[in-house]
Amino acid sequence: MSGSYDESAGADDTMDSFWEVGNYKRVVKRFDDGHRLCNDLMGCLQERAKIEKAYGDQLTAWSKRWRQLIEKGPQYGSVERAWLAVMTEAEKVSELHQEVKNGLLNEDVEKVKNWQKEAYHKQMIGGFKEAKEAEEGFKKAQKPWAKKLKEMEAAKKTYHMACKEEKLAATREANGKTEASVTPDQQKKLHEKVDKCKHDVQKAKEKYEKSLDELSKCTPQYMECMEQVFDQCQQHEVKRLTFLKEALLDIKRHLNLTENQSYATVYRELERTILAANTQEDLKWFSNSHGPGMHMNWPAFEEYNPDQANAPPKKKKPDGAPPTPSTDHVAPPGDRSSVSSYDKNQAYSTEWSDDEQPTAYSGNENGGNGNSFEDDSSAGRGVRVRALYDYEGQEQDELSFKAGDELTKTEDEDDQGWCRGRLDNGREGLYPANYVEPI
Repeated sequence: MSGSYDESAGADDTMDSFWEVGNYKRVVKRFDDGHRLCNDLMGCLQERAKIEKAYGDQLTAWSKRWRQLIEKGPQYGSVERAWLAVMTEAEKVSELHQEVKNGLLNEDVEKVKNWQKEAYHKQMIGGFKEAKEAEEGFKKAQKPWAKKLKEMEAAKKTYHMACKEEKLAATREANGKTEASVTPDQQKKLHEKVDKCKHDVQKAKEKYEKSLDELSKCTPQYMECMEQVFDQCQQHEVKRLTFLKEALLDIKRHLNLTENQSYATVYRELERTILAANTQEDLKWFSNSHGPGMHMNWPAFEEYNPDQANAPPKKKKPDGAPPTPSTDHVAPPGDRSSVSSYDKNQAYSTEWSDDEQPTAYSGNENGGNGNSFEDDSSAGRGVRVRALYDYEGQEQDELSFKAGDELTKTEDEDDQGWCRGRLDNGREGLYPANYVEPI
């Protein structure tokens, strides 16, 4: 038995061999390990799913915050749209990472859980049916050989003890021949003891050799039966390893966003939006909206009209009101991105002298770490007002409301008679200051 194992494994010490009595327990334990490894894999995937969800949530929060800051900030036109496209990228990538999370939890974890349930059957008394069947199979295969092994070990021990007695008797006889105090009678007894020990040794040796021969004859059958049970265990392990490989490939498919067409589309769209930024069109729009290209109702002589002195203004912008951006810029009419950030959040006066410096966007505030977008975020506060008359916005940047409607005034009246406000539905824009009253 030992020689056979040494030839196949190349090991000198076979005390830890599978073929030793009881060493099949490591094979049986593999069933318990396989079940536990399924739990470990599910725990691993659940942790990764949490990471994917947290990352997606962080991207969404970051995108929402910076989208608001950019929309309220001073950037305008096609470059503003390109910047906002980065926020759109974050939102779409966040959705993809949420899909990764869902794939890991709803598909991969469930797949492992279902396979584990089908592969390992728990017993009422504890343990798994598969492990119990394997252990019973090994015990049955090993029992006859283990019995022969025990008999051989006993015969070997008897033989070795007989050899020891023979050697001791021979030593005593030799010593007796050199000692004068030993009588011939005693020498005769010592010699008889040696002869008896030699006879016992020969008898024990024959019994030992016989038991060893019987064990050797039993060994092939023993190995065959043990290998049959082991092969059954291997077949179950083949299923586990094959399933694990397939499951890991599915996990890889869920994790690898580069193989997701939607992921590639996100960055193609981002690049297309950034490349569409047109410097000359943006400059032209700014000139028409805030520069020399603006319309101006130059002062003209007007006759006094007592009938119109106390009437509300007509449903058009007072003279000199900020005009709606023209439709000849890069974005089509109605596109939110075409509205200037200055129109959306113009908090400073249009009249300032050479000594006055607009400080709203100064980078020197707060020790040089000021954020121009953060500064504008305070514009959300305002005063509640109620409409006195119906008003229908004539331009894109004007609000429409009915008499009695309530809204929030976010900026005070300018020198042209206009206020900026926000309706309860969130829309912001301009409206005539004398069409409302404070609540």
